[in-house]
Amino acid sequence: MIIPDIQNSFYLSIVRAVEDVAFDSHFRVFLCNSDEDVAKEALYLSHLDDEQIAGVILVPAREKQTPNTEQICHLAERAPVVLLDRRIAGLDLDTILTNNVDAAYDGVTHLVRNGHRSIGAILGVSDITTGRERSEGYVRALADAGIPYEAEYVRQVVPKEPNGYAAAQQLLALPNPPSAIFTGNCELTAGVLRAVCDLNLNMPSDIALAGFDDMPWNVIVRPGITAIAQPTYELGHVAATVLMERIAKPAKPLREIVLKSKLVVRKSSQFTDGSDHA
Repeated sequence: MIIPDIQNSFYLSIVRAVEDVAFDSHFRVFLCNSDEDVAKEALYLSHLDDEQIAGVILVPAREKQTPNTEQICHLAERAPVVLLDRRIAGLDLDTILTNNVDAAYDGVTHLVRNGHRSIGAILGVSDITTGRERSEGYVRALADAGIPYEAEYVRQVVPKEPNGYAAAQQLLALPNPPSAIFTGNCELTAGVLRAVCDLNLNMPSDIALAGFDDMPWNVIVRPGITAIAQPTYELGHVAATVLMERIAKPAKPLREIVLKSKLVVRKSSQFTDGSDHA
């Protein structure tokens, strides 16, 4: 299994579910971290190709085709490959995703309904499925609310905590900063929280916040963080189950399975004169 970073809490339940399914099927899990690095991903793909593996679950480092695409195709000829959380353009493989566009749309629409009209976004880069689709949901929600898209309010970065911190610092330093920020994952949310703390701002009176991934600390910090809860354990369980089925029946039709996330509303997304509060 190749994932971007085990230190990203999003992947903990996913990996646990994959291991649970693999253990029940008498397989072992070999875990690799690509660190969103195409070259490192290529190295691990090469190692896996040399091993007697039964199959691979891959969270690809990029959606667009890279030199790794041919390597993945070669690997898939001898062992099943299931893509998790992200697609690879032009590559037909079993793929397990969440409803990124709709979930982002719901999160941003919630902020709009709470009275926010200037909503910043800190999202993953556009050549990763999650970054591209969540950006699409953000843009669509603004358009449906009649709010003009402001490029200066958007930052698309490699989804790591330091990048979320830097992006939040930039947005909050604008002459007319946003009243709310929407984030693309828990790492970016953590970066925003650190920036808000360092700038001695109050949430939600100075800046409101909502974003992807409902982490345990979302209910510990004050105010609680409004979050899009992704079905992480289910993602891993479905991906591993599909892989086991593919190992047993290689000729089965390919599948793309999209799981639904849900918005969990807490006080970080409130607005003084808004409604829809929690």
